[in-house]
Amino acid sequence: MNSEERKIKIKINNVSKIFGKNAKKASQMLEKGKTKRDILKETGATVGVNRANFDVYDGEIFVIMGLSGSGKSTLVRMLNRLIEPTSGEIYIDGDMITNMSKDQLREVRRKKISMVFQNFALFPHRTILENTEYGLELQGVEKEVRKQKAMDSLKLVGLEGFEDQFPNQLSGGMQQRVGLARALANDPDILLMDEAFSALDPLIRKDMQDELLDLHSSVGKTIVFITHDLDEALRIGDRIVLMKDGNIVQIGSPEEILMNPSNEYVERFVEDVDLSKVLTAGNIMKRAETVQIDKGPRVALTLMKNLGISSIYAVDKQNRLLGVISAEEAQRAKENQLALKNVIQQNMKTIHQDTVLTDLFDLVSESNIPIAVVDDKNRMKGIVVKGALIGALAGNDQYINLIHTQEVN
Repeated sequence: MNSEERKIKIKINNVSKIFGKNAKKASQMLEKGKTKRDILKETGATVGVNRANFDVYDGEIFVIMGLSGSGKSTLVRMLNRLIEPTSGEIYIDGDMITNMSKDQLREVRRKKISMVFQNFALFPHRTILENTEYGLELQGVEKEVRKQKAMDSLKLVGLEGFEDQFPNQLSGGMQQRVGLARALANDPDILLMDEAFSALDPLIRKDMQDELLDLHSSVGKTIVFITHDLDEALRIGDRIVLMKDGNIVQIGSPEEILMNPSNEYVERFVEDVDLSKVLTAGNIMKRAETVQIDKGPRVALTLMKNLGISSIYAVDKQNRLLGVISAEEAQRAKENQLALKNVIQQNMKTIHQDTVLTDLFDLVSESNIPIAVVDDKNRMKGIVVKGALIGALAGNDQYINLIHTQEVN
């Protein structure tokens, strides 16, 4: 589905935040194109966010990233008006929240948006279950109802059986899951996650990223995720906003950010990224040459001759991959009047489009044919050839050498 067809969940229209007493004068200077440093020097006011514009689509993981002071946390806190915008408009499901009353805003926060913070914010004297149902308790939800919702949320994040323990009995990663469960207990449409995994150890952090991706695939919430870590942004984000000094520098998919940086700042930001852990088979796959299994060996041989290839992939009428047929086997079928199904090689490796390149090295080096790319229904989508993999990793000599070494061994 392209962006024009997707439902817009959050719309940010020319939103700015200026901290300090001279916000009006600072706003006027912003309109004239003055820099954050110029405004601070002349007015004493600090530009937190400068005229941000973007849409967040329903069901996507939208990552806002940047270094300390870039404005990312200020921006996410304006989405639920924990921080009041100085100017601009914020819409959720088409409703402008920037002009809502306190009561209207309270309802939005209760029913549509939940937030997960970096510092778990758990009550040490409450059990895990009591912490999880706390938001529902504030809403006045009946005890048995909120208990069931909290239990369902704990099960969703893998903490079933820990409900009677206290926060100090859990690891940091498990405590963060409690924070996530508490946010989910309200069944919000939108999750705001502000540096939610930044305080965790690297291994636990990666586990939590995996948990989040699994959770997202099962519940489909719209997630706005704040991070300063590029690897984290690339790993979990459907789209990424990169910020600097309160300004949005670039918005795009992880591949767009890496392959088409908008300026020198973005180039420097992404220059040390390991592309093998970001680019996928879908980025480098080529068209697959196929033959339907009910065709004869002469058809297969003719196709291979005309295309200059020594093997061809066999598919059924729904384009589902059945195997591969070599020129030698097709010739044998022709000479012995055999059907293609009698000479098909079926024990072949396949991958999905989202397989990252680092997981392809062994497959490519060990296979004497291109690797088939299929979807969840085993339908043929393309092939990955060795040259395309090496080309994508140009400049990453360690991986190219690894492929060649594995071939020799």
